[in-house]
Amino acid sequence: MAVKLNERAFEHAKTLITEGRFVYDDRDAWSEHQPSAADENAFIGEHGYDEYASWYLGVDDEANQHTKGRYKFPCGDFHKVHRCGLLAAESRAGQRKYHDIELAVAHLHGMLDAVHAAARIGR
Repeated sequence: MAVKLNERAFEHAKTLITEGRFVYDDRDAWSEHQPSAADENAFIGEHGYDEYASWYLGVDDEANQHTKGRYKFPCGDFHKVHRCGLLAAESRAGQRKYHDIELAVAHLHGMLDAVHAAARIGR
């Protein structure tokens, strides 16, 4: 399996964070916040695999392009980036030694923390 960083998803996540479209949730919330298989199927049915891929920071270029198994390391719920999703992705990428994904997710996590902190100061 050749999993590598999905640059398009990385750029998409950066844009969402910059626009304030994120949830600053707890580390352990991902099991509750991640999209279900039914949510994924509905999203694919409405938007297709190209848009689906923009929510997954890893891509297995050896897997069939039109399967969910091709896309790894989800970072949001198809509406917003979730901090808990980034933390889960960062941890799993590190465990599996996908360094490009791990570094990209660490960058997104840092961006999210900075935007969140700036918004709190501005209140």
